[in-house]
Amino acid sequence: MVQDLAVQDLAALPPPSRFLYATEVPRGLFGLAELLAARTRLKTAPRGDRRPVMILPGLVNTDRSNALLQRFLRTLGYRVDGWGLGRNLGTKAIGREGEVLMERIAALHTETGAPVTLIGVSLGGIMARIAAHRAPDLVREVVTISSPYAGSARATNVWRQFEFFTGDRLDDEHVVAQAALAATPLPVPETAIWSRSDGLVAGEICHAPGSRSIEVRSSHLGVQWRAEVMLAVAGILAGT
Repeated sequence: MVQDLAVQDLAALPPPSRFLYATEVPRGLFGLAELLAARTRLKTAPRGDRRPVMILPGLVNTDRSNALLQRFLRTLGYRVDGWGLGRNLGTKAIGREGEVLMERIAALHTETGAPVTLIGVSLGGIMARIAAHRAPDLVREVVTISSPYAGSARATNVWRQFEFFTGDRLDDEHVVAQAALAATPLPVPETAIWSRSDGLVAGEICHAPGSRSIEVRSSHLGVQWRAEVMLAVAGILAGT
């Protein structure tokens, strides 16, 4: 009964406030300036073990949006790859059943001989969760960053943009089924990084009750280059 109430509450959540939405760009730029000032702190992050890591971008973004996070994790000693599928336009990029993305994950798994850690930003995190459900033997763990997988997509200020760029409607049977799969607890370790001050998606739908989550203070835009987020990711991968 408690779980049912929690699901109902998430389904009824409104999108972030107009103020948070309107200040996304300046707050994202502030995060970049903050990163430059945190270079010394970033050097304290725990070292990696060369495991394969794939970072998936958010809606409309490419691997370039994750370049700073990729470089940071490489300096720690991880084998880091982007997804290599160009701009994230939903099923247009990964295939209706995610088959194109699954081929990329399988190829990295074969090349390295190890299960792949998936880190997904926003929509990329939802895709990472679905991939982990479909092939848990290929995936070591999943880390989502500001990914609205745990509630209604209408608790966001970008659901119309999602429909426009992907060509998928939220009420399509296939989209509903994919969303339900993404929200289901994973067969591999999962951690959600989320922000209550996110201006594009309600932070409450970016983590699930009972699963490991780490709250940060950040805008949605540029969340992956926040020093606090980078250090959180490093800690998760190091098992701290």
